[in-house]
Amino acid sequence: MSRFLVYFMEQILFSKISKYMKKSRDTVTYDLKQGRKTVYRGITNDPVAREAQHRALGKVFDRLVPTSRRMTKDGAKAKEQHSLETYRRNHGGRNPKYNRDSDG
Repeated sequence: MSRFLVYFMEQILFSKISKYMKKSRDTVTYDLKQGRKTVYRGITNDPVAREAQHRALGKVFDRLVPTSRRMTKDGAKAKEQHSLETYRRNHGGRNPKYNRDSDG
């Protein structure tokens, strides 16, 4: 068998197997809190660095509070979206102070 054919077959096999490989669970959802008020909802895979980024952008808040266990990025995005929908439903259709659009 030629090297090209072996390489081609390996690539096909890898693409089939990769569909079934587990995605990494390294992302959490979080809220930025100012007192008891939520001023931002988001996702991150590094809460400490993300908190520093928000502070560097001038956002005013007391603390970053993780609101989920670690999950896949897709799972965290879905949870964030649902959480923002719930927030808007309970706050007259408004997002938290620093969330600019409907999906975070």
